[in-house]
Amino acid sequence: MARARRKEPNRHLGAASLIVAGWLVVAGVTLWLVTQSHESAQIEITARETVRPDPAPALVSPASWSVQTIAPLFGLQSKPVAGQVGAKWRPVAADIEAELEVLARCRAGEPCPAVAQELLKIVQAGADHDGLARVGRINRAVDLAIIATSDETQWGVADHWSPPFETLASHRGDCEDYAILKYAALLAAGVSRDDVKIVILHNVLPDEDHAVVAARVDGAWLLLDNSRLTLVRDTDMVGALPRFVLDEHGARRFVAAASRGSMPWRAMRRV
Repeated sequence: MARARRKEPNRHLGAASLIVAGWLVVAGVTLWLVTQSHESAQIEITARETVRPDPAPALVSPASWSVQTIAPLFGLQSKPVAGQVGAKWRPVAADIEAELEVLARCRAGEPCPAVAQELLKIVQAGADHDGLARVGRINRAVDLAIIATSDETQWGVADHWSPPFETLASHRGDCEDYAILKYAALLAAGVSRDDVKIVILHNVLPDEDHAVVAARVDGAWLLLDNSRLTLVRDTDMVGALPRFVLDEHGARRFVAAASRGSMPWRAMRRV
């Protein structure tokens, strides 16, 4: 019995050693798993960083895009020209500026002639609108304000260009009178001078010159033609050749059209 009691402590010590060893094994395995998990996470992060796509290129702002994509009227350049077109346009352009000043005085509450009030009504048709709506409403208001009448019938001459007040006094006119009135009304409505022009076209059939207004809306040039109910883009125009453009800077000839120099200036007969 005495030997048996002496051997019991050795058995307890052996069991304790086994328990400690077991815990050490478990701790080692746990540490190894944590280490592997950490390394795997690092590898995954590194892999994600390695395959990360390049940042998207900076987008061009809408304003920059519109500036880059705006094309000149009819896609053509122009150069100053003298002759009959310039001679006819200069006095009318001066009258337009004087009449716009009259409108400014009317708006300031000063005495306002009846013809100026007529023009202000046309301008008011588009006053509460912007862009295409403003241009379209003013175009329609002018078309309704004038009865198409040839210069020979009204004035007894082949070609007579009337300033806006003169046209509104009679409510009659032909194509260039429509165009001149629309040009003035759009300016009075606040359209930029860079965005409105008078254009003289040469129609193939019938063989004659014809005047329209070109207004730029959202970067696109639209033609305001008294002979059409709809606005047509300059790039969609068919059956006519652009010859001259008129604005505050005077008269200019389209360069491409200039190569057709054999085509003489004609009085504009379309009404």
